[in-house]
Amino acid sequence: MDYKEIHMGNLIKLRVKEKKIALLRICGFIKCTAEEVEKMYASSSIDSEMLLKWSKLLEYDFFRIYSQHIILFAPNNSDQKKEQPKEEAVLPNFRKSLYTREIIDFILNEYISGNISRQEIYKRYNIPKSTFHKWLNKYNSEIKESED
Repeated sequence: MDYKEIHMGNLIKLRVKEKKIALLRICGFIKCTAEEVEKMYASSSIDSEMLLKWSKLLEYDFFRIYSQHIILFAPNNSDQKKEQPKEEAVLPNFRKSLYTREIIDFILNEYISGNISRQEIYKRYNIPKSTFHKWLNKYNSEIKESED
């Protein structure tokens, strides 16, 4: 899965095929025409309300894909945190350091295949050395077994 360039329409279309949901049911649930569904399949981004409907229909959290993108590619804000006084947040705060198994596998595969060095992983994804080493010890053997 390419988390850098997300094409939501393609992902939805894949999930529809996987779940084998009829176009008539989709149109009834989302309240749109078949032509509009095809336009959504071709669209790289989808309105959040519509994405919520797709998530419910297909029983898949498409928003998590964006969350994983943020975890992997958001810039480090450590300098900003030091300068600003602590304010009450209106929106809930989510921890950035929640790594799903899919993200861990993605990063480890990039490292094992030689596409990225340890230093690049630490910088690009803002992952602590100790965390990455724990992943290597814990998941590296599982990745090698699945490749065989």
